[in-house]
Amino acid sequence: MKERSAPRAAPSKALHSGDIVLGALLLCALLMAYWPALEGGLLWDDAAHVTKPELQPARGLWRIWFDPGATQQYYPLLHTAFWMEHRIWGDAVEGYHLLNLLLHATAAFLVVAIVRRLSLPGAWLAGFLFALHPVAVEAVAWISEQKSTLSAIFYLAAALAYLRFDGTRRRRHYALALSLFVLGLLSKTVAATLPAALLLVFWFQRGRIEWKRDARPLLPWFMLAAAAGSMTAWVERRYIGAQGAQFHLTPVERCLVAGRAIWFYLGKVLWPGNLMFTYPRWKVDASASWQYLFPAGALAIAAGLWMVARKHRGPLAGFLYFAGTLFPALGFFNVYPFVFSYVADHFQYLATLGIIVPVAAGLTRLADDKRRSSALLAALVIVLGILTRAQSGIYRDAETLYRETLARNPNAWMAHNNLAILLSGTPQRLPEAIAEFQAALRIRPDYAEAHYNLGNAYAELPGHVEDAIVEYRAAVRVQPDYAEAHSNLGAALAEFPDRLDEAVAEYRAAMNLKPDAPEVHNDLANALARMPGRLPEAIGEYREALRLRPDYAEAHSNLGSLLVDIPERQGEAIAEYQAALRVNPEMAEAYYGLGIAFARSPGRSAEAIASLEQALRLRPGLQAAQEALDHLKRLIR
Repeated sequence: MKERSAPRAAPSKALHSGDIVLGALLLCALLMAYWPALEGGLLWDDAAHVTKPELQPARGLWRIWFDPGATQQYYPLLHTAFWMEHRIWGDAVEGYHLLNLLLHATAAFLVVAIVRRLSLPGAWLAGFLFALHPVAVEAVAWISEQKSTLSAIFYLAAALAYLRFDGTRRRRHYALALSLFVLGLLSKTVAATLPAALLLVFWFQRGRIEWKRDARPLLPWFMLAAAAGSMTAWVERRYIGAQGAQFHLTPVERCLVAGRAIWFYLGKVLWPGNLMFTYPRWKVDASASWQYLFPAGALAIAAGLWMVARKHRGPLAGFLYFAGTLFPALGFFNVYPFVFSYVADHFQYLATLGIIVPVAAGLTRLADDKRRSSALLAALVIVLGILTRAQSGIYRDAETLYRETLARNPNAWMAHNNLAILLSGTPQRLPEAIAEFQAALRIRPDYAEAHYNLGNAYAELPGHVEDAIVEYRAAVRVQPDYAEAHSNLGAALAEFPDRLDEAVAEYRAAMNLKPDAPEVHNDLANALARMPGRLPEAIGEYREALRLRPDYAEAHSNLGSLLVDIPERQGEAIAEYQAALRVNPEMAEAYYGLGIAFARSPGRSAEAIASLEQALRLRPGLQAAQEALDHLKRLIR
């Protein structure tokens, strides 16, 4: 007997008292489960996602929308939301965490509404399972993943609106659904899977897909989805770096990744154990016959469910939704996180609904003894909540996150590197940081960023400049276009007077890669100023740095330090020091230089004394300023 089409029952506009109670209970459960993460700070790339200072003014909104490289990823609606949030609570991370939790709760409520619209049992159970499942923690507790929760709301709201259009065929319902879909695409491109999901829902409801009724209205959606997907793929390659040897996979290898990933994600939904921020990266080997078992098994499941679909279409619909929503992250397209691992919990945030909704419906149908079954289902929800609370605890700060990741995946070279960066921020912990950088490099010797960071750590330790030079050279050997490594190599070489020529060469290499970096021009000028006969070049580089950044206090002060030694250019030196102090009034070196320039200018001794005294107030141990002040006072007496 074939499955009959589900009746088209419109949900009631009024909320029942039970809905209000269950909604409040869900919110309370979420707050309890995610409380450790609500107190957390910025993690990994959060600082790059939360609105950067140069984008915080009103003109930053224009760049968010029309300059694809201005933000971490080209999701303009997401970054507009971040921009607005920064206007509200600034750098206070609690606001970001709380909003992300509320977005997740809203998505869960929409799940309840959609399940009801489809006339499936277990709507609230599906909402609770989705809300409290531990695989959602990464998307909810990590500020950067607000793109997942925000896009989920538009995705689910668009689905709900389109299902309403499917019943009414009214243009305003279609326009609302399409508008919400576009907003979802502008938040995260995973929303591009929605039109295919809607066709799947219609097949589930009616047992067939009609061209005129079902497919044709969704053609514009498919075109928008293709455009958004192409744009995201281009941004991933062009700005984020999803290209190179790490992404060179043959079509067969990509199928092997996809087949294994489907089983991985399915396992984590059904048994959410040993979740981690960075999973081990598989070695894909097309010559290993056992690796073909994963895609073969996935196809076998699909075939088996197709046979079952003659009577029950639900299981196949759920599996196809699960795999289809995962499709953009299964390995067929390059996404930057594949450098670290082919899988991540946040990739399946929406896809879990393909398993959760059928499971909730099935469990509800199997409930014979209502009292006993309710207790068992409540126990399931409570267990998931406990697991979610434990998982959210590892997101309370970056060091905890990386240490927990390494405890579960010791070969996570990214976690070693990022933990070391955190440790290197405290001088007393530099030896620990160096050990972590070295651990990352033992796992991945060609990790240019770790070589660079290790060089920075050595540069902070007295007597380790040569070690820093070795690491910087390793970084540029692995990645010749690493401008920062060239620049820092130049700075390390400049520590040795007999290696200034090498330093200048590295600065120029960095400048060729990043001609608009004022810091490189300033550092190059510092090196040139120490070389005989290169003074005009040094002055030119300082002026170029100031052209690129007029409020560059150090460059103003450094230029003043060159000009002050030229008798006929004291006025220019004074102007440069004063420009530096307008930017940074606490700059003791600039007051000292200004005092020297005033002392060398006729009739300005009083100003010289005042400037030198201010330098000493800002830095009492500035011996050169004290000596100059004493000498000047003796001359006046």
